[in-house]
Amino acid sequence: MQLIDRYLFRELFGPTLVATAALTGVALLSESLSALDVLVDERQSVLVFLKIILLAMPQLIAMILPVAVLVGALVALNRLHTEQEIVICFTGGMSRWRVIAPALQLASSVSLICLVLTLWVQPLCYRALRETLQSVRADLAATMIQPGKFSHPAPGVTVFAQAMDDDGTIHNLFIDRDNGNGRDSTVMAREGRLQKRAAGPLLNLRHGANQEFSKVGTLNFLSFDQYVLDLKPLMAPDRPVIYKLSDRYPHELFFPDLSGAWERANIGKMLAEGHSRIAAALYSVAFMAMALTAVIGGSFSRMGYGARIATVACAAVVTRVAGFSVQAAAGASPAWNLMQYLIPLGATGIALALMFGRRRPVPAIVPA
Repeated sequence: MQLIDRYLFRELFGPTLVATAALTGVALLSESLSALDVLVDERQSVLVFLKIILLAMPQLIAMILPVAVLVGALVALNRLHTEQEIVICFTGGMSRWRVIAPALQLASSVSLICLVLTLWVQPLCYRALRETLQSVRADLAATMIQPGKFSHPAPGVTVFAQAMDDDGTIHNLFIDRDNGNGRDSTVMAREGRLQKRAAGPLLNLRHGANQEFSKVGTLNFLSFDQYVLDLKPLMAPDRPVIYKLSDRYPHELFFPDLSGAWERANIGKMLAEGHSRIAAALYSVAFMAMALTAVIGGSFSRMGYGARIATVACAAVVTRVAGFSVQAAAGASPAWNLMQYLIPLGATGIALALMFGRRRPVPAIVPA
């Protein structure tokens, strides 16, 4: 890569990197607001909160990168063309293809990064995210005991606690369980503390009472100073981690195990997801070509290229929305999967045709 090529690449790379950082910050803020209930309602630590946010970022970054390429390219190309640096390249004998080659190299590199993120990094992080959320839901202190609220950790079980200290001491605990045939058992205690063991969790209760209706309809009442309650019968059974479409690797999407009922019923959606991940990487090149057409493809203007930039921005939005719409249609009809590739490739072809189909304007350089 010669000096002028490195210069153009560097001038495009800087604004693209800034746009990526800015859009990633907005995505982090949005994701943190959606995951805030883990910190507040589930009473998890800040480390778990940050882990959930970071594991969800690869998919968001893969969606942000093509937009960052468009924004960064429009800013950089507008400045280069307005300050006549691109005009100098043309007057120096560089062809139009030579001028846009660094921009297309940058877009191709971003496409490769998007492809790695969507095909391998995203499933890896999302699987870890599912397991983290599963462990959060399995946390007794978060799911079973919620101070000031009635919780239902399992069918027929109602739990209420007035307060819970930082050291884990539970105050004024109430547990009601439906034993079937109209027989209920109720446990009340002034204090309680959770304990974990290999066989199952326990709840040490102090200063309370246990009442239960017997089979003959009599009420049995027992007060206690200390009582150990086995919580395993009161908990819902552990559910296996179910991986969604976004959690699956490419070989699981294109060659699914059809022995499962869910896979047989959703094979169309799995194929659409796999093709969309590959096609999404093509939008970086398409948006770069559209940005090049907006600035270089038209006539030179000292007043700027605001109208052309706005037109290209709207065209990019329409192109990406069309891609999402085709992905949804491909879930029901696999024949639409071809359109997932034709939309970004068509946008790239149209943009390059508009740029190379016009005569290259070379205005005279006006000295300062």
